[in-house]
Amino acid sequence: MTSDWSTAEIGSFAKLRSGYSFKSADWKGEGTPVIKISNVKAGRIVVDGCGFVDEAVAACAKDWYTKPGDVLIAMTGYVGEVALVQLGERYLINQRVGRFEFVSDSPVDGAFFFYVLQEPEFRQRIEGLARGSAQPNLSSADAHKLKVPVPPLVVQQGIASTLASLDDRIALLRETNATLEAIAQALFKSWFVDFDPVRAKQQGLAPAGVDDSTAALFPDRFEESALGLVPKGWRGGTLDDLADLNSQSWSGRHHPERVRYLDLANVKDNEVATVTEFAFDEAPSRARRVLRSGDTIVGTVRPGNRSFAFIHEPVPDLTASTGFAVLSPTVVDNTAFVYLAATQDASIDHLSHIADGGAYPAVRPDVVSALACVVPSAEILRAFNAVACPLLVKVSANQRQAQTLATLRDTLLPRLISGQLRLPDAEALPV
Repeated sequence: MTSDWSTAEIGSFAKLRSGYSFKSADWKGEGTPVIKISNVKAGRIVVDGCGFVDEAVAACAKDWYTKPGDVLIAMTGYVGEVALVQLGERYLINQRVGRFEFVSDSPVDGAFFFYVLQEPEFRQRIEGLARGSAQPNLSSADAHKLKVPVPPLVVQQGIASTLASLDDRIALLRETNATLEAIAQALFKSWFVDFDPVRAKQQGLAPAGVDDSTAALFPDRFEESALGLVPKGWRGGTLDDLADLNSQSWSGRHHPERVRYLDLANVKDNEVATVTEFAFDEAPSRARRVLRSGDTIVGTVRPGNRSFAFIHEPVPDLTASTGFAVLSPTVVDNTAFVYLAATQDASIDHLSHIADGGAYPAVRPDVVSALACVVPSAEILRAFNAVACPLLVKVSANQRQAQTLATLRDTLLPRLISGQLRLPDAEALPV
């Protein structure tokens, strides 16, 4: 840390207070959302998997509602994971989700402090304080003794603003991707689940949202199939009819010198968090599945975790864990259909429901490729791919841009927090 900055113990400007202690009987299937330690992740609140309580219980816990600017930290299990509460994020916080409550004249800016907590060396110090072999726990008393850098307030605010601008751009890209993904899935459902264009033509109407040439490809009636009524000329089938399963794997004799490895933990909802490079001989034994552009990967272990992704223009020798089922479209025109059919909510829910194996519920890869689907005409698949695949490609491009920004943020963070890099220099860097 630069010598002209002072330091202060956390306890001198903020108190770490654990969340409300809900009882097991308090949890409901719906109601007021409650953030648990697993929902505090990578600087943000991830709502998936949160708990719910009814209005009466929420009223008792009213002092534990979040407000914008709150700094949260996981105090058990995922010790050190933090989140900065954003506008519109109003949740109750569960026990062992800690909230830092700043004194009125705090010399430390809350947003700056949020980034200090994420600085790698500081995060290691927090993790080092966690006690308990089975379930690590961070005590408020220990956290209060940690010292943080205290540059002038204007410098703190400038650092926080610089890093937050990168986070905002990353968040916008994620939001854009969620919208693009939703559009693609809605189009898939309309064409291949609800059969909206066929139903419209059956009623003598022009199908909505498609041009005349595309509309002409759809039949105007239904016929029986293995899946029940499907558009005339289509049939019931499985993803096996449209894609090859695990078509290429590295072997002891045939493999590159180095692989870029993708495991289940780093893939969720078509977002790839981290790719790790290994010498092949030092890579995990599960690093075997070769990935190519256009592939769809679906996690077979705990499929309800939604570890799936669309692969577009992968880095050389990108290799997936054998915990994924890799679906490679047999022809390019099948690409978008295969991805969207395999990853629609109904497919993931089905895989999750039939997974077995106790502590590690899983399905065989061939169960993924055997997912039931309609098999439309080649012309319909071509028309659908022309519309949907560009959406998936844009999602991939946005992910790459978000990863570039995240890498820049992670590079700047420790240097700015320590004073090694000053703001004018950081602002001059190309983004």
